Amino acid sequence: MFRKNVFARRNHALAATVFAFWLAASTGVLAAQAPAAAAVHAKGDIAGDWQGTLEAGKSLRIIARFTKNDNGAWGGKMYSIDQTPQPFPANTVSVDGPTVKFAVDAIGGNFSGTLSADGNSIAGTWSQGATPLPLTLIRASKETAWEIPAPPPPIKRMPDDASPSFDVATIKPNDSGATSMQQLTINGRNFQTRASSVEDLISFAFDVQKKQIVNAPDLIGKDRYDIAGVPDVEGAPSAAQLKGMIKKLLADRFKLTFHSEKREMSAFVLSVAKTGQKMTVNDSKGPLPGFGMRPTPAGLNMPVGNASMKDFVGVLQAMVLDRPVVDQTGLDGKYDFTLKFTPDDSQFNGHPPALPTKAEASVEPLPSLFDAVQQQLGLKLEAQKTAVDVIAVDHLEKPSGN
Repeated sequence: MFRKNVFARRNHALAATVFAFWLAASTGVLAAQAPAAAAVHAKGDIAGDWQGTLEAGKSLRIIARFTKNDNGAWGGKMYSIDQTPQPFPANTVSVDGPTVKFAVDAIGGNFSGTLSADGNSIAGTWSQGATPLPLTLIRASKETAWEIPAPPPPIKRMPDDASPSFDVATIKPNDSGATSMQQLTINGRNFQTRASSVEDLISFAFDVQKKQIVNAPDLIGKDRYDIAGVPDVEGAPSAAQLKGMIKKLLADRFKLTFHSEKREMSAFVLSVAKTGQKMTVNDSKGPLPGFGMRPTPAGLNMPVGNASMKDFVGVLQAMVLDRPVVDQTGLDGKYDFTLKFTPDDSQFNGHPPALPTKAEASVEPLPSLFDAVQQQLGLKLEAQKTAVDVIAVDHLEKPSGN
């Protein structure tokens, strides 16, 4: 089933979510509907809507919509209509003889199937995680096509000049044994974290890497909490407003006080490579960026949407790298891209996500993070010593009661 997790954004129809969306599927069996008519189609023609039911703990109706552009290249979208009306873009669609494949990088999913001789069905598997699931797609007609639900109205945004606080916030100890934050999201007006430390909250709210937080007691990174709250101002907050809310929560409930300093330390500098940037400009004007993280047999897929370079740098230094990241790209826009790389043991605080077992010997590992940033994004990440801002903690307590 599809679920949201760890820094993701949904624009208009989808609720804004901060930190990644994931899809987890369990084993199951296929349920698919038969076509109303046995029409024969041109060889290799997959244009139109296809539908089938994926049994992944619960029944999920899937629609794949394929189109061909003027250059003859296939493209498409995938819908999971029992979960959301919003489509997921198919990043690659290919037809090679009877073999049809498409990938959905945003959720780390891949489909591979065989087109029937009459062109009316594609029998295959959906792979996302360690256990592939059977999925047969049937060509839809006007009579058999499933209705795609209408998206909900856009969520009203909070006024730009608002300075919200949490109206209600609950803080509960998390004793799961997690070594890193598992979730930080805002779904409409509902904010939630899971297994977050004070260090995680400071890092996110103040746009600093953990090494930029100094003079702090042990509890800053050792104790973990589940936090839920809603703002005291009507509307969905922007990223800056959300960070302001967390700053106020840290001061009010954790009694955080600090002062700022400049210190020279090892950092990574992000700049534009000689090739020029290769990312797609996002003109949606959505308030929040979207980040995902999905393990695959070849490495990690990190789909990114509506993100500025400041947003990207923030996630790299907060979640992936072991030192601050300084943005020197000079890029002011917001971008969409998918970064695909193989993590090493120095990243993710020494606990990189476990990758699924390689299903085929032919699966080639993805490049390192540094090579992927240059090859796929047209940017460079280089280690340097430079002066950076630090948060010097003066006082911090365990949180006050709810």
